[in-house]
Amino acid sequence: MDSVERRELIRRLVLDSICDDFENVDQIILREVTRDGSRLGLTIERSDIVDALESLIEDGLAKAYLLSGTTGPDPFAGELPGMPPLDVVEEDFQTYFYITKKGRDFHLADDTWWPFEDEAETPQ
Repeated sequence: MDSVERRELIRRLVLDSICDDFENVDQIILREVTRDGSRLGLTIERSDIVDALESLIEDGLAKAYLLSGTTGPDPFAGELPGMPPLDVVEEDFQTYFYITKKGRDFHLADDTWWPFEDEAETPQ
């Protein structure tokens, strides 16, 4: 697998991880994507996931949100303008990511990239 294929696979795995709920890098996304990557013999680092999220946000396929007790009941009210800095592991889990409509359309348009044969594991 060349670096372009690897990068796109990581983007797709990250997008799949955020397609059904707001997810935090250190709480959910990292665990899910590294697990799936290891099933393919890939070592995926936190920095790979952060890069993928930045790229997905730049392409309009995902958005970042600040979810805390101060944002009220509407999670979309905490939308952040672009990619927030994620240089350190979050211990208080306040920065979350969620797929956009454009991202969902992209995600559902083609599942041929899905690398696993288990039907129960197909992208959501």
